[in-house]
Amino acid sequence: MENKPVLSLKDIMKVYPGVVALNKVSIDFYPGEVHALIGENGAGKSTFIKTITGAHAPDGGTITVDGETYNAMTPGLARQHGVECIYQEFNLIDVLSAAENICYGEKYGKLVNQKKMRQIAQEIFDDFGVDINPDTLVRDLTPGHMQIVEIAKAVSKNARILILDEPTAPLSVAEVEILFRIVRRLKEQGVAIIFISHRLDEVFELTDRVSILRDGEYITTLMTAETNRAELIKYMVGREMTATFPPRNATIGDVALELKNLTGNGVKNISFKAHRGEVLGISGLVGAGRTEIMKVLFGAEPKQWGEVYVNGQLAEIKSPKDAMHVHGICLIPEDRKREGCFLSETISWNLVYNVLGRISKAGVVDTKQEAEIADYYGKAMRIKAPDLKNTKVMTLSGGNQQKVVVGKAMATKSDIIIFDEPTRGVDVGAKYEIYELMNAMCEEGKCVIMVTSDMEELLGMSDRIVVFGEKCLAGELEKDQFSQELILDLASTSDREKENMGA
Repeated sequence: MENKPVLSLKDIMKVYPGVVALNKVSIDFYPGEVHALIGENGAGKSTFIKTITGAHAPDGGTITVDGETYNAMTPGLARQHGVECIYQEFNLIDVLSAAENICYGEKYGKLVNQKKMRQIAQEIFDDFGVDINPDTLVRDLTPGHMQIVEIAKAVSKNARILILDEPTAPLSVAEVEILFRIVRRLKEQGVAIIFISHRLDEVFELTDRVSILRDGEYITTLMTAETNRAELIKYMVGREMTATFPPRNATIGDVALELKNLTGNGVKNISFKAHRGEVLGISGLVGAGRTEIMKVLFGAEPKQWGEVYVNGQLAEIKSPKDAMHVHGICLIPEDRKREGCFLSETISWNLVYNVLGRISKAGVVDTKQEAEIADYYGKAMRIKAPDLKNTKVMTLSGGNQQKVVVGKAMATKSDIIIFDEPTRGVDVGAKYEIYELMNAMCEEGKCVIMVTSDMEELLGMSDRIVVFGEKCLAGELEKDQFSQELILDLASTSDREKENMGA
């Protein structure tokens, strides 16, 4: 690591109506290091990053890049200094090829030069050691390959400061390993990398230093090798957290939900039972069909055949409305932005949306009940916002958006709750709160189904685990059978291998 920082932010201030997002934050970043930036949702990480990229102008402080000091950056100025940011949501054009996305906006002569673009993309992919065809349309790539295209795009623009915002959230274990290899290679080439992640195991595996923000305040910067998980969590949440998962005292009761050969949305013959008072974990590799079958169960995708039983009674679920209001089934979707909430509406509006029929008479909403419900679930989920009635969901941090989605589902008072990737993009403190919420539901006799790609979460919260293979069921494990190796082995066994083993 060089002694001279390539990027320094000093006393950065940013104030929104009713909220101090950043309060005199100062951090230095050096070439050839991976520097983690962590903190709870709402801690100020996103605002800090947008200050670096020029998306937001600070209300005070200075930004020094390559020895030049500015009161504020602009997107053009940031790019001129080699600042590139890869956000949680991909910024790619899915109808263009990988090469066209990487070289977008460049002509390489008077006309667009397809051959030159393919050459540049191929050279970067070869350097990364990944097998991606530059001519493949982005929409046909896996999330992991999309992430690599984003990084390749930054490299093609000679990025010297690369910001990765929750880069592993949509990736499989194998894709994460590829991403980390690429990050280490860029580090060797002298790129300064700012790495934002809620997954502390990734912070310890990949980074050299780690800076913590809390409630818009800079807390400290530590050498990653000289700290530990407990210390980081204490700095992030401002209190000791003695356990990753809260204790649960629920009694597992009768079968609340049973699927018999449920088939649809590309997934076939799924059969399992879920009981009251338990958390049933659903595991499997990305694309195994977990989310797809949950949408069929919820009525969001059509069923081809099979049966669903709720409390022992055959349930005909043809729409999400049937699922929620007739059978007491609620789904908290994987994609919170596109399927979980209305970003352009207020927090209050979102929280009561699913129960408007219950609190309306002759088409007129009871505003008193509306306010009471929004206030109750806003407090229960500990949503950080100036107010619920006027704050739009799009202005919230990712974790607080997730809390809105969960609160919106909770307002239905359903007895069977499906959490699809419940803590993706959520900090450790908010994760613990969601786990406590799940436990409380179980203790009330509700049935919780948890679809998750987080192995620690799967093993720590589940009472039983159902493992998906290639669009089908691969196995089921009781608590005393839990093993990461066994789960991965089941999840990666193909249909053909199962048939051979059966033979």
